[in-house]
Amino acid sequence: MRYLDPKADLTFKKVFGEHPDVVRSFLNALLPLPADAEIEEIEYLPAELVPVTPLRKNSIVDVRCKDQLGRQFLVEMQMLWSPEFKQRVLFNASKAYVRQLDVKENYKLLQPVYSLNLVNEIFEPELPEYYHHYKVLHVEHSDRVIEGIQLVFVELPKFTPHTLAEKRMQVLWLRFLTEVNEKTLQVPQELLAEPEIQKAVDVLEESGFTPAQLQGYDDFWDAVRVERTIRESAEERGYAEGMAKGMAKGIEEGMAKGIEEGMAKGELQRSLAIAQKMKQSGVSDPQIMEFTGLTLEQIKSLGK
Repeated sequence: MRYLDPKADLTFKKVFGEHPDVVRSFLNALLPLPADAEIEEIEYLPAELVPVTPLRKNSIVDVRCKDQLGRQFLVEMQMLWSPEFKQRVLFNASKAYVRQLDVKENYKLLQPVYSLNLVNEIFEPELPEYYHHYKVLHVEHSDRVIEGIQLVFVELPKFTPHTLAEKRMQVLWLRFLTEVNEKTLQVPQELLAEPEIQKAVDVLEESGFTPAQLQGYDDFWDAVRVERTIRESAEERGYAEGMAKGMAKGIEEGMAKGIEEGMAKGELQRSLAIAQKMKQSGVSDPQIMEFTGLTLEQIKSLGK
C-alpha cells in the first residue's frame, strides 16, 4: 500500500475539503475553541473569498467552512514561509469576517472567524513552541478580549508527539500530517484507531487517484523544490555579498583608522622632540605646554 503526503495541495484539499466529518475532527483538535462549544456540524463554503467591490482582489484559501453556530473556519497548508504570509492570513480572515453582514444588518449578528494555518517550515526560531495563537486583546489586561478574529499558526517541523500529550487528538492529527507520506509502509495503529483519521488515511491511498492527479501531485513537489532552491540560492548570494561588502568596509575603515593613529603617533613624537629641546634651552613648562599642546605630565616625563 502506497500513500501520498497529505501536505500537498491536491491531497490536503481532498482530505479536508471533501469530508465534513474529517475536517470537523481536525478543527476541534487544532483550534482554541471553548470546551463547551466544539464544532458539531460543518458546511463547506466556496474557497474563493469574493471581494466587496470589483476593484478589490479575490483571495482563495484551501478550505473554508462554517459550523452550526455560524462561525467560519479558514484552513491553509503553507509549504514555504514568507513574512508576508501573516498579512495574507489576516487579510483573508478579515474579509471573511466583514462579508458576513449586509449593510442593513446588525453587528451583533457577526460570528467569529478562525484561521488555521499549517506551515511546513520554522518561522519563529527564537520561540520553542510550535503552536502560535493570535487574537485581539488588551495589552495590559490580557483577559479583556475583543471577539471576532483568531489566527493560529502551526510550525510542523517543531512538532514532536510528546510536546502536547494532554491534547491527544491534536497530537494524533499532527502525527498524521508529519508521519504519513510516500515512505510510509505501515500507518501506526493509534492513528487508525480514530475513525476520522482512518478515513483520512484511506483518502491518501495512491490507488484512489487518477494518473492526471498523480502527475499534478508530482508537479506540486517539483515546484516546491524549485522555489526552495531559488530562495536558498538568493539567501546564500545575499549572504556572500553582505560578507564581501562587510569585509571591504572593514578593511577600508581599518586602514583609515591605522593611518589616523599613525599620524597622531607621529605628531606626538614630533611634539615631544620639540619639547625636549625647549626644556634643554631653559624654556618654562607652561611655555612649552602652550607651544606644543602637550600636558604637564608629558613634559615632566622628559626629564632634564
